[in-house]
Amino acid sequence: MTRLEFFYDLTSPWTYLAFTGIRPMAERYGLVIDWRPHLVGGVFNTVNQELYAKREAAFGNERIAKYALKDLGDWARLRGIEISWPSFHPANAVKCMRGCFVAEEAGVLLPYSQAVFEAYWGRMEDVSDEAVLAQIAAGAGLDGEAFLTGIARQEVKDKLRANTEELIARGGFGSPTIFIDEDDMYFGNDRLPLVEAALKARAGQ
Repeated sequence: MTRLEFFYDLTSPWTYLAFTGIRPMAERYGLVIDWRPHLVGGVFNTVNQELYAKREAAFGNERIAKYALKDLGDWARLRGIEISWPSFHPANAVKCMRGCFVAEEAGVLLPYSQAVFEAYWGRMEDVSDEAVLAQIAAGAGLDGEAFLTGIARQEVKDKLRANTEELIARGGFGSPTIFIDEDDMYFGNDRLPLVEAALKARAGQ
């Protein structure tokens, strides 16, 4: 069976869009997505440091910044979700991303991921704040106190680091990154049509 992997960071708006778009796509082809939480800041710091300067230059240009926010809003309407731009973006994603593994252990990875996306991008809540994050986790079916204990476990820290390092080793440079059958890589929300074309070809359609 075709393997479909989705490497993602919850503090990326384009990842939120792709997270929303890829799920019905996978259902259409009878695929179970292999969700791979990673720390996009760790990826940038290792193989894509120039992104910081590009991002600063882009948002320092009023024309580009205005269009970028319009583009994001257009995509959000297409996906049927709400995306705003938090004044504190980018928030430190370490704790919320470690939380993915605690949620996965409890069988609520997708509800937790959805809840963090909605909190950060919809309600502009600071997911780097432990109190805020514990409330989000509780809303996804986790015990808030146990969740905070869980994200401090070395095993959880190691899992996040391992996924981040694996993405780098496989040629990735940001979030979202999608792989079909191990080595067919796609980067970005706007590549989902190409992902679907590849899945359609593999399905012989």
